[in-house]
Amino acid sequence: MPALRHLLCAFLALAAFPAFAAGAPAVAGIPVEFLLFALTLLGIALFHNQTFYVAIGGLATVTLYKVFVTGFKTGAGVAGLFGHLGHEWVTLANLFCLLMGFALLARHFEKSHVPVILPKFLPDDWKGAFLLLVMVWFISSFLDNIAAALIGGAMAHQLFKARVHIGYLAAIVAASNAGGAWSVVGDTTTTMMWIAGVHPDQVFEAIVASTVALCITGVIAAKQQHAYSPILKNAHAHTRVDWARVGIVLLILAFAIIANVLMNTRFPEVADSFPAIGVAVWAAILISVGIRRPDWEILPENLKGTLFLLSLVTMASMMPVEALPPASLSVALGLGFVSAVFDNIPLTALALKQGGYDWGFLAYAVGFGGSMIWFGSSAGVALSNMYPEAKSVGQWLRHGWHVALAYVVGFAVMASVLGWHPEAPSRSAPAANPEAARIVPAGSAAH
Repeated sequence: MPALRHLLCAFLALAAFPAFAAGAPAVAGIPVEFLLFALTLLGIALFHNQTFYVAIGGLATVTLYKVFVTGFKTGAGVAGLFGHLGHEWVTLANLFCLLMGFALLARHFEKSHVPVILPKFLPDDWKGAFLLLVMVWFISSFLDNIAAALIGGAMAHQLFKARVHIGYLAAIVAASNAGGAWSVVGDTTTTMMWIAGVHPDQVFEAIVASTVALCITGVIAAKQQHAYSPILKNAHAHTRVDWARVGIVLLILAFAIIANVLMNTRFPEVADSFPAIGVAVWAAILISVGIRRPDWEILPENLKGTLFLLSLVTMASMMPVEALPPASLSVALGLGFVSAVFDNIPLTALALKQGGYDWGFLAYAVGFGGSMIWFGSSAGVALSNMYPEAKSVGQWLRHGWHVALAYVVGFAVMASVLGWHPEAPSRSAPAANPEAARIVPAGSAAH
């Protein structure tokens, strides 16, 4: 099991990357909370058929340790726990609503028959599979990466006769995360930067690395998929698009986009205290019930995957990270690997507070990094609910190796073409609280 040993060693090495709370109980300089988190991730890697129970057990263990030993930033004991959850509940509620709601959206899209007729408009070789990834990449630039990944997964299910290669599933997740990395409305972390005063042009520079990464992982994964199960050449001759379901999909997406823009530009203080994005998605779903009945039957099974991700996000939020190393090109590169196993939202918040980064590099690193492991982003967890065979770290690393390659090459090309142009090391007070952007984790454990 060399891949699993590498995963644990890499996590333990990266765990020492940030600065920790002084005086916290530690083993070899690493806080006990990180070791418990690492053991949970190792359990997920080893027992991929029992990931839900491993994650729940890990959360319970970390929570009890924090309650009875170290306490929280919000206080000691049970009171500190409630204070911590009171700070995190908006993020968790939004993520819960989106994961559950977008599962219904993906089913509406699949039953609209659009994926069935799509082969008529795509090449029937590997280039068709590549163009599908390009579509996911573009959709994710203005839409939540969970929805983009699920739409891509629904299309792939039809195009490849339900036989989708794990390497291609990894590429779908990578495309959804890469697409959001260069847009201030495409990813929670980039939206946080926008609210904190980073200009959208600074984030948009990440399109250089994002495009390179898409081309590398997209071409390799498309050829993997074509060899495994070629694209369906002949669409059903008499298939008709269910435009009512297409309309429902567009309605849900419109509600999500409008709520996202309004909360982050007009009412950031509301975004910090109310799960507006998730509520908007479910409002659209309930409004459309009379037009087409949603497949409520899929929700119980999707619930397990959702609670799994929420457990990891909650555990990540309890880690005693107090600061990051001084900003540099190598530190930004390293944050991408940290983001594969750690919540990218607090990482981004710490980076914004510290300053000194070239924000295009940081946006790409924390946005794309979670694609390297299936549970490293919310898009990966959501897609694995649709394709349970993806819930294996070993298989993901073995067949999706091109994602890590694409990340490093994309970063290197961006550094060569644009260069590292950081802002001043100490940021002035942001225009709005970066924590107000805690909407939909997208890019790591909370991606």
